[in-house]
Amino acid sequence: MSKASLAQRIIERLFAERYSPGDEQVNFTRDDLVSAAEALGAPRPKNLGDVVYSLRYRVPLPVSIQQTAPRGREWAIFPGGNAVYTLRTVPFNLIEPRQGLHTIRLPDATPGVISRYALTDEQALLARVRYNRLLDVFTGLACYPLQSHLRTSITISSAIDGTPSSSQVETDDVYVGLDEHGAHYVLPVQAKGGSDSLSVIQIWQDFRVAQQKFPELIPRPIAAQFIEQSVIALFEFQESSNQITIAREHHYNLVAAEDLAPRELAAYRTAAQR
Repeated sequence: MSKASLAQRIIERLFAERYSPGDEQVNFTRDDLVSAAEALGAPRPKNLGDVVYSLRYRVPLPVSIQQTAPRGREWAIFPGGNAVYTLRTVPFNLIEPRQGLHTIRLPDATPGVISRYALTDEQALLARVRYNRLLDVFTGLACYPLQSHLRTSITISSAIDGTPSSSQVETDDVYVGLDEHGAHYVLPVQAKGGSDSLSVIQIWQDFRVAQQKFPELIPRPIAAQFIEQSVIALFEFQESSNQITIAREHHYNLVAAEDLAPRELAAYRTAAQR
């Protein structure tokens, strides 16, 4: 039995035991993962955290769970406190680039030695975002890298009894930004390359990191994803009533400067003056 199929069977059993029609939240603990595996006659998962990680980013939730979500909503696994998780319905779970969205071509400022050896993983993606100042272009802010791979903790109230607890989280990059009025912003950045997907859970965590660690700054969480090796999708999010939605999405194609034709630049200039 593959690790992915075991994770799906475990969550399917837990959901069936706890879900009642109309529920939009289902809680379970790390111990429940072990109990469900034993009930299935399967060996105890060696890494319980990897079971949840797989269901968040690598494999879809079972169809039997997906079909219970209200129209226009999906299930996602959120942190629910100390050793607690909560399946909650949200407007979307995985963050995927829209098809058919206009792609903006920009001169590639990535140093040649970086381009030569860059892969398609998160670090290569973050390097291209940084060298090409894509956050500045995307947000209209002057953005400055503050810290890479920020590992910190956030306080979460238990979904079971409301007890506050600490949860470890990681943000791929953190920028601070300034606007034309002098206001200060914090921009947590999540990036995904390869076969893993970006999830709304990461953005939910980044909002909490911004609110709890940088309370004096305006939060503007960002996600970055390769569409192709030189085509990058950037997303910005907003949160209202504990629901996260995509505020903006742009696609950027990094090309050699000489590949930008004069008429193409003229079209961009005209669009900017409208």
